[in-house]
Amino acid sequence: MFRQRLVLPFLLIGLLLSPSALGQKKDDKKVQIPPNAAKVLWKDPGDIASRDLYLGPGGEAMKPDLSRVTFVKVETGGFSTKYRVKDGSGRTWVVKVGQEARPETAAVRLAWAAGYATEVNYLYPCVHIVGAPKPHKKEYECEKDGHANVRFEARPDNIKRLEEWSWKSNPFSGTKELRGLILLMSLLNNWDLKDSNNKVLLVSGDQPELQYIISDLGATFGKTGGFLSRSRNEPEDYVKAKFVEGVTGGEVKLAYSGKEQVLMRGITVDDAHWIGGLLSQLSDSQLSDAFRAGNFTPEEIQMLVSATRARINQLVNLR
Repeated sequence: MFRQRLVLPFLLIGLLLSPSALGQKKDDKKVQIPPNAAKVLWKDPGDIASRDLYLGPGGEAMKPDLSRVTFVKVETGGFSTKYRVKDGSGRTWVVKVGQEARPETAAVRLAWAAGYATEVNYLYPCVHIVGAPKPHKKEYECEKDGHANVRFEARPDNIKRLEEWSWKSNPFSGTKELRGLILLMSLLNNWDLKDSNNKVLLVSGDQPELQYIISDLGATFGKTGGFLSRSRNEPEDYVKAKFVEGVTGGEVKLAYSGKEQVLMRGITVDDAHWIGGLLSQLSDSQLSDAFRAGNFTPEEIQMLVSATRARINQLVNLR
């Protein structure tokens, strides 16, 4: 009898706090996917030579308002320090400071130029974020306690961030578009090809889309390798690193030694020609703009443009 008296109040509390008692349903928080939402990894970029690689996929229209940038909260996860912020117009951004800010900004522009769905981002060399923690490294500081090399990544109201997608199991498996993206990751020396860096974005509108993007491209423009040998944001490492080792039986052999090396198998010469043909339409001036957007120095830009052009030429000239 005593046990029943003890259990009954807890059962009552449980019922009162259940989703149905609170007028909520478990499915309320689930995003409803429109049945006509198209799955998009790549779209024909059209006139690649006219694309603005300095402003990137967001163009002039989506640039953040830096008149006042206000800290909202710390964003957890990943290698870099990240904060959620509001800009002067009230729009939401996730900013990243540190070693990954520069290479990610440039990498997004090259992926977008080739037609791949990407984040929208911008980098500013010195930003004062009201209420943000002080940078934990001297190299991330700038005058008046601001943060150096701040990458702004857009969080528009019309885009919902869904689950991650897998390199090995996705709607584009076996397509030249996916193999082209894998080749591009090797070209950029992105050694961090893990599924948790991939994201599906639901973009609302007249024609809704499920965009399959790589949401973290910070581990680029260094060298691939193991834990102690790999690097990011190191132009000198990138310039010295090998890219294509040759062709065997029609399959391209890559010098990639990062995560998920199995993805580099089965890449054909036709795949190389396809993605190389797209990237070869970029001028050296456009390549320079991509790295300038990432706040690389003039000397670094010259090195990176030369090395990137050489890699593109390797793809185009494979036989």
